[in-house]
Formats: sequence, structure tokens, C-alpha cells
Amino acid sequence: MSYSTVGLIGKADHEGSRISLNLLVCELKQRNCTILVEASIKEELDDRSLEICTLNTIGERAELAIVVGGDGYMLGAARVLAKFDTDVVGVNRGNLGFLTDINPEDINRQIAHIFEGKVYREARFLLEANVFRNDEHQDTNSAVNEIVLHHGKVAHMMEFELYIDNQFVFSQRSDGIIVATPTGSTAYSLSGGGPILMPQLDALTLVPMFPHTLSSRPIVVDANSEITLKVSGVSTDNLQVSCDSHSAISLMPGDEVRIRKSPDKLHLVHPPDYNYFNVLRTKLNWGSKVY
Repeated sequence: MSYSTVGLIGKADHEGSRISLNLLVCELKQRNCTILVEASIKEELDDRSLEICTLNTIGERAELAIVVGGDGYMLGAARVLAKFDTDVVGVNRGNLGFLTDINPEDINRQIAHIFEGKVYREARFLLEANVFRNDEHQDTNSAVNEIVLHHGKVAHMMEFELYIDNQFVFSQRSDGIIVATPTGSTAYSLSGGGPILMPQLDALTLVPMFPHTLSSRPIVVDANSEITLKVSGVSTDNLQVSCDSHSAISLMPGDEVRIRKSPDKLHLVHPPDYNYFNVLRTKLNWGSKVY
């Protein structure tokens, strides 16, 4: 597929990102692309004639968005770009790089593959959290990786009830709970002992955080379920629900958090040599083949 308008998003004040961004500009100009630059990185580029715009404008106008940075930058961009029909690819200038597959040392070759249509394409679903107080809607936010109910203070327990499609599952006293997508199953959820879900699965994993019981275990449920978390009316204040460890919504005792699949989807493109299990082996230091 040939892209005529491409957006550049990235990590500011980072030498590696600056090198990759300027290399991308040269590559895209050779392909006669219209280049849109997200405002926060305008000082990183040597070419000051490029159009500077917002992330929303990139989503509205670009057919492809290239994110240079780590998974955190990809997540921040993804929550916005998922509202639009924009393909997204990442150049890894971070640590793990589960979502940013292009090697900075191989940008030209892999960008060439993408423009030739030699890509692996997939759509990742997002989650949406809505907070209700006395049945009145208070706030909403979305997440690519996970939505986490937790106390605002470290090592403080809280009490809540879990419902799936309005069916009571359990009440729990713990530090909170992680509701993760397959994309997020290799992030915070994995650190909490949750399972790895393949990206193609239409499922969620629910991972209790330090529950005050030995019998509590992660649960995998249909992604089309509505997850309701009811905070105890006797819980202390300073409770929060966080989306991708980025946006936090404050809660009060008795509040309800209703989580369901978002109508938005993140459209990822990967280089042709992308392999999910190779990513897991590399990032999680799994053993290689014996033979």
C-alpha cells in the first residue's frame, strides 16, 4: 500500500529518537509524501519547513502514523489514533518494545516493505471505563493495555465487588484489580501473574492485585462482557481507576466502574518478518530452539 500522507510522532529530547525521526523525514521525502509532524517533536527535526500539527490532526489526515519511541509513547498515541482509520507502526527507541517493531538500524528497509504492502496487519481492540456515582455518569476514559482499580496510596487495601454481565462473581479485599486486553497481557498484568493472551483472542484477563486470600486467581473472560467493579461504601477515599497507567479517574466510596470493549480499534501494521512468538522470546528472554 502506498501512503501519501504520513504523520510523525515521537519522543522529544532523546538523541536516538532525533536520529530516527530525521532519517524518516529523508525516507518519506524521497517517496514524495506529505509529512505531518506532531508539535512536541518539532525541535527534533532539521527540516523546519514541515507542517506542525496536533495528534488529532494526524489521525484525521494521515493514512499512516509512525511513532518513534517506546511502548509508552505508542500507547499515548494509540488512544487518540484509534479514533481514526489510521495505520500505525512503531520504531523502537525504548526498552521492551512489544508494540514498536521496527529496528532503528533497519528503518529504510522496513519502511520500504511497508510502502510495498509487504506487511502483517491487525486490529487491536481498546477498553473503555465509565465511572458512575449514584447511577449518574461521572467520567470516562480508554485504554489499549489495561484498566486498573487501585488505591491512591501504596500498599493500601480496598474492598470491592466484581460483576460480569451483571452476575455477581466475588467480593474481595485487595490492592485492586487489573482488567487487561490481549495487548496488555504482556504488560502490568503479566507482572501481576496474569496469563499471556495472543493478540487475536477476543478475551480479557482479570488479575487481582495482592488479594487477601490464597484462592484468588486470574480469570479470562469474553471481551464482549461488561465488567462492573463496585467500590465498597465503607472504603476510604483516595481510590482511583487508571487507564494504561496514564489517566487516573478519582473514585469515591460506593462508585461503580463499568468496563467494556471500546468501539475504537488500533490498526497496527508490522514488517513482513514480524512474528509474535519471536517477540515474546526476545523480550521475555525465553530459551531458543535446541535444534
